[in-house]
Amino acid sequence: MSQDRLIPLRNKETDEVYWTSKNKKLVERKIELKKYSKKLRKRITFKETKK
Repeated sequence: MSQDRLIPLRNKETDEVYWTSKNKKLVERKIELKKYSKKLRKRITFKETKK
């Protein structure tokens, strides 16, 4: 996987990070995904941040 396509998804309250890829040509908005938080043990929203 290309390193320039990787973006971090971070949760503000737990400061956990998921890394995912994004096609920057097709998707111009910031990504928000619901992922599982190991600290809170439930699904919460992770938002795209800078590297």
